Amino acid sequence: PDDMPLLWVLRDIIGLTGTKYGCGIAACGACTVHLDGEAVRSCQTPLSAVGKAAVTTIEGVGATPVGKAVQAAWRAGEVAQCGYCQPGQIMSATALLKATPHPDDAAIDAGMAGNICRCGTYPRIRAAIKVAAKGGVA
Repeated sequence: PDDMPLLWVLRDIIGLTGTKYGCGIAACGACTVHLDGEAVRSCQTPLSAVGKAAVTTIEGVGATPVGKAVQAAWRAGEVAQCGYCQPGQIMSATALLKATPHPDDAAIDAGMAGNICRCGTYPRIRAAIKVAAKGGVA
């Protein structure tokens, strides 16, 4: 149905389970995907809003240069603790770096706002974004 959230289409119909359900109200960021390169919360994006937009999930973001750099920085910095929020964090960080290739701390804060990490890996997330912005050089 057209009113089904994109999250459930991705997970339950297509079988792409990397995008996570966190809150259902677009407040935590775990469900972040890209629509035509823009970060959106898939739990609150109805299928009807997708239209012909290109949908990129955590499963595909590594095929882009920026996504690949972000994923490499995440691994090198051992960012993930429990890992549940990390797909959404990576998707938001990739969108941030596409829009702002060399963000300062304020831009990182703004770009990552609404992404919650219960394990508190925020310092490692910030460090990984800075490494990815430098082309993977710490």
